[in-house]
Amino acid sequence: MARSRPARLSDVDEAAAALPEVTRDPPVGGRPGFQVRGKTFAFARGPRKDAVDPETGEPYDDVLAFMCTPEDKESMVADPDSPWFTTPHWNGYNAVLLLERDLGRLTAEEIREVVTDAWLTKAPKRLAKEVLGGP
Repeated sequence: MARSRPARLSDVDEAAAALPEVTRDPPVGGRPGFQVRGKTFAFARGPRKDAVDPETGEPYDDVLAFMCTPEDKESMVADPDSPWFTTPHWNGYNAVLLLERDLGRLTAEEIREVVTDAWLTKAPKRLAKEVLGGP
């Protein structure tokens, strides 16, 4: 099987839009957040003092956050070469962070899987069951 192309920001939008009952805020353009029945599962986060560029000391302005399970978070941030990260502010919160500039370190398929998994953490069980086609 051939390797997928590198992920792009548009892949996040497309993956979220392909899932049922997803709303995007803002509806077009801007740095979006995605919800299922009013519950946010992925969003573009504004600069904060807890996530800074180690070279410049400036807050990152391109952080994306994705909800996940505690087990997924642990495995995603464990590898020091992984583009996924967390900060002390996010300790105990089931989400991982990714810089937009690092999207290309993932494949389009990987980002679709992460968006779908994030959606599953917030989607109602019955709706998730319909999507997964099983219990």
